[in-house]
Amino acid sequence: MSQNFAIRRLNASDQDFAQHLDHLLAWESVSDDSVNQRVLEIIAAVRSRGDAALVEFTQRFDGVDAQAMAELILPRERLELALTRITAEQRAALEQAAERVRSYHEKQKQDSWQYTEADGTVLGQQVTPLDRAGLYVPGGKAAYPSSVLMNAIPAKVAGVPEVVMVVPTPRGELNELVLAAACVAGVDRVFTIGGAQAVAALAYGTESVPRVDKIVGPGNIYVATAKRHVFGQVGIDMIAGPSEILVVCDGQTDPDWIAMDLFSQAEHDEDAQSILVSPDAAFLEQVAASIEKLLPSMERAEIIRTSLQGRGALIQVADMAQAIEVANRIAPEHLELSVANPEQYLAQIRHAGAIFMGRYTAEALGDYCAGPNHVLPTSGTARFSSPLGVYDFQKRSSIIHCSAHGASELGKVASVLARGESLTAHARSAEYRIND
Repeated sequence: MSQNFAIRRLNASDQDFAQHLDHLLAWESVSDDSVNQRVLEIIAAVRSRGDAALVEFTQRFDGVDAQAMAELILPRERLELALTRITAEQRAALEQAAERVRSYHEKQKQDSWQYTEADGTVLGQQVTPLDRAGLYVPGGKAAYPSSVLMNAIPAKVAGVPEVVMVVPTPRGELNELVLAAACVAGVDRVFTIGGAQAVAALAYGTESVPRVDKIVGPGNIYVATAKRHVFGQVGIDMIAGPSEILVVCDGQTDPDWIAMDLFSQAEHDEDAQSILVSPDAAFLEQVAASIEKLLPSMERAEIIRTSLQGRGALIQVADMAQAIEVANRIAPEHLELSVANPEQYLAQIRHAGAIFMGRYTAEALGDYCAGPNHVLPTSGTARFSSPLGVYDFQKRSSIIHCSAHGASELGKVASVLARGESLTAHARSAEYRIND
């Protein structure tokens, strides 16, 4: 590599490897005190002053010259207009991606169920959709129509009657592709507001913005901090960290492909993380050479460079078994198994947001159109979290319907346990139903 660029090299056999890896993976997505305080003030203002606060904050933070909330509402007709304003190629791509995402998520739907015991007691589970979901979409230049599809479609598949989208429009800049995506995904209402104030409006409701049951979608540090504060009042999807990719390669994939796969995450922002793990030392050098060769051709070269230097790494392992061990230790958002026979390793992968199998499956396909959701757990949270899905927009209620005999028999058990806990009213409530 040239003198002015170096990507970190690690070797899993080194004694201090675990320490170096921990340092590499460390990410604190917490807000500083000033951000935290500002967000709390914004939330309080929206709760107390409603629409007036939203208009004021939108003027101040987004440079939008709106005098009333009515100017910050987009009717369904405006979304349909956006669909006619984008190119035919863009519309076809949006519709094809939406159909694939919808088809995949249809398979995730959970149904209610019941079973009847011998004495006639019925037990079961009733599955119902949320009443209303809120979707936060970044605006301006950082506009992601794919994010609209990935967040809104699972909600609609789950049966959510109303999906409300908020999207900031800095200096009045509307992104037609984002609005067209909202139209294709079935979004019901759109408000051109953003930041912590939009999150507060969705969580508590205002005169114009309806209160929702869950808020999903990515945003900046103010949005993430606001989501953290309103959690409990509403559900949230997750507090996402920077995007990340881990490529495990046996050394037989074109090094240019791998370099570009690493770039595909690094170009998101300077804090994104791209890591390659391989047992082939020579291949790691080939990828390093490809990185240096291809980097100058990238539009976001400086962002990629900063990301790779700050949080990227090429890791040499002894063999594929150790590669899988490292992958599970990292628990990446995106995992590419760029190897000859990925199926043989699949069962060994315990922690990953999404697993991309084989040499031809670029992670970028998952971002846009493969079908599975691209909203994935980051920062090692794949150890206990899952991709966004239809199940995030459904609730489950337990069903218990005792027959007289069932109530009598269960009452005997409940009585013993309740008296053991010194909860006499519990015990007597159950005992009243004992009939022998």
